[in-house]
Amino acid sequence: MRTRDLAQAALLVAVAMILRTLTPPLVLGMKPDVTLAMMFIILIIKRDIKLGFLVALSTGLFTALTTTFPGGQVANIIDKLLTFVIVYNLIPVITKFASKRVAAGITTAVGTVISGSLFLTIASLLVALPAPFMVLFSTVVLPAAVINTVTAVVLFSVVDFAMDIEYNQAENEAV
Repeated sequence: MRTRDLAQAALLVAVAMILRTLTPPLVLGMKPDVTLAMMFIILIIKRDIKLGFLVALSTGLFTALTTTFPGGQVANIIDKLLTFVIVYNLIPVITKFASKRVAAGITTAVGTVISGSLFLTIASLLVALPAPFMVLFSTVVLPAAVINTVTAVVLFSVVDFAMDIEYNQAENEAV
């Protein structure tokens, strides 16, 4: 893991946290987790397990600090780490059959559903859910998956473009 990759990932996580703060809530004060979309983008672009773990841990900690879900702090940390492990192993399969942009959308849709399911399951084990699991799943997790997917495709295009510019500049400086 290079310092440059770590700095880029930190910047992208910071941008995601700002977007998370600006995102309005959907139901019962809960809102889509834009940081997940950025985590998946970083995993697709960088493909580094150590960096991915650090991104998942920092994303989990930041979302735990900003959650409005009662008792959601522990659930956020555990859910991000478990989601990272699952999605990191799915990405090679998804990118084998799709372009990176499409893979970002598919990964985010699947990953958000996985993350939301894990979060609700963990939260239900730790504290009482404010509504039945299926109600929260259908009114928060599924809409969040749609919003995160659209967000991920747009953000992926921007991030990938910026990475290409940086890569081309580095190649030109080396010549």
